[in-house]
Amino acid sequence: MLYKINKILEKFMPLMVPTSVVIGVLLSVYVEDFSFLIPWIFAFMTFSGSLNSNFSSMKQAVLNPLPLVIVLFILHIVMPLWALGVGHVAFSGDAFTITGLVLAMAIPTGITSFVWVSIYKGNIALTLSIILIDTMLSPFIVPFTMSLLVGGNIEMDIVGITQGLFLMIVIPSIVGMTLNQVLKERVASGLSARLSPFAKIGMGIVVMLNGAVVAPYLLDINLKLIGIAIVMFLVAFSGYLISFFTGKLFKQDKETVTAMMFTGGMRNISAGAVLAVSYFPAAVAVPVVLGMLFQQVLASIFGFAIKRYYLEEKDV
Repeated sequence: MLYKINKILEKFMPLMVPTSVVIGVLLSVYVEDFSFLIPWIFAFMTFSGSLNSNFSSMKQAVLNPLPLVIVLFILHIVMPLWALGVGHVAFSGDAFTITGLVLAMAIPTGITSFVWVSIYKGNIALTLSIILIDTMLSPFIVPFTMSLLVGGNIEMDIVGITQGLFLMIVIPSIVGMTLNQVLKERVASGLSARLSPFAKIGMGIVVMLNGAVVAPYLLDINLKLIGIAIVMFLVAFSGYLISFFTGKLFKQDKETVTAMMFTGGMRNISAGAVLAVSYFPAAVAVPVVLGMLFQQVLASIFGFAIKRYYLEEKDV
């Protein structure tokens, strides 16, 4: 039954996230007080996802480090700088919006990229390695990136951000991967499969609560909010394109390009929203929360596109 529920939830993921944002905004008066639960629910989501990987999966990345290095370069250098440049052009002088755009691109790769890579038959070992290594580095990379690019323009709780990343991502990941290592992989994967529907429901709750916190900014629909949404969509869209074409440029195979596209394009955007809500002024969270509206939709669009691309290439 849990397996069937999980399959249904996977199918409706592109719809579930935007719906959760809308519910959070509309019911903000009733649910905002529960926002203290966000980091704990997110930690459970991370734990559930990391049960599928173990430390030995890093061997593949060590033996063939080029795709890993490329994706990390795109995630933490190319995209934050691109977001910063676009932000200054589109929202000159608006430090909060620019910071939100940079934060949305500075956070680690999305754990849900594993789901999309597996659906489109990508390189699972590479995907797990990228998620694992990027997750472990995130408490150091994210605060450093934010401090370097926007630190002079806005007050940030660097210590709080670091602690939040350890609590939500690193510690649950280590616990999950250790269980995978200690238990038989089949047992750990079975546990992950049972927890997976609850993790997806947890994602909906996290998105809803984040939507509630920033509701005052999203309820006031104006040209600026529409502009932020358009810019956020284009920046997120470009992340998938850059990752795909870089993989092709370096002559990687289909499975590797697929893994690079999803891990380089997707972000742990729920974690970014939690960080934005917890450690920044609420206005900073607006671009990040808007990014939630596009994340799964973009993943499904690019999944369809890459499938068509390789089918046509095969026919040629």
